[in-house]
Amino acid sequence: MNGWAYWTLRQEGASVAQATRALEGQTTAFKNELLYQRGVNFNGLPAWQRRGVGLYWETYSKEGMNPLTGQRVMAERRRVKVDRDLPMKDDYSAFLRTRLSQVQLQAVKEKG
Repeated sequence: MNGWAYWTLRQEGASVAQATRALEGQTTAFKNELLYQRGVNFNGLPAWQRRGVGLYWETYSKEGMNPLTGQRVMAERRRVKVDRDLPMKDDYSAFLRTRLSQVQLQAVKEKG
């Protein structure tokens, strides 16, 4: 919410210092009202605009062919996952713990 309020003020012509001072120490209710007065219903915005976007590696299985034997095999691959619906509060903490443990397991796996 702070980011939305900050950039709304900046778009109205406030300098970096002015926008920062206007929001410094202000409550969530104040920022919500500032946005609402300018036609922005913060709670109605998509989750990714309110909470951000998560980017992380995910592992998936893909069917392939062993070039030496010609047999079909399953291979593990990694791709970047774009998560536009991050959890909140305690669920976010649990989400981070899960992600970190997966990264640690992948590091151990890569070491052999």
